Amino acid sequence: MNSPSPSIQIDVNTRFLPDQSTPEQNRYAFAYTITITNKGRAPAQLVSRHWLITHGNGKIDEVRGPGVVGETPRLMPGEAFEYTSGAILEAPVGTMEGSYQMVTDEGDQFDAPIKRFVLSMPRVLH
Repeated sequence: MNSPSPSIQIDVNTRFLPDQSTPEQNRYAFAYTITITNKGRAPAQLVSRHWLITHGNGKIDEVRGPGVVGETPRLMPGEAFEYTSGAILEAPVGTMEGSYQMVTDEGDQFDAPIKRFVLSMPRVLH
């Protein structure tokens, strides 16, 4: 196995969705836009995802599934894939973290870690 080591960069932008939230029912909706960039020298395909979603009240949801938003993008070196998805929390603040399971054209599998990011209703965190 002498393929170049894969390097996947993951950038996240989040926003609170007040029109889809009902705080009196402990329902806080957030959108997150993720950009996945192949910084390596070999193609890589995203095949599945694993998320840990931590609500501000301590509850943790674990999510696993194929692809993202119904797609399994194959990224050539230098290519990026962007998608937007959402999460519903039971508290006005929480975090998400996880990984994408990737595979190279040679069949080598690896995880691309997604660093913890914060979902927060405006003016909750100072």
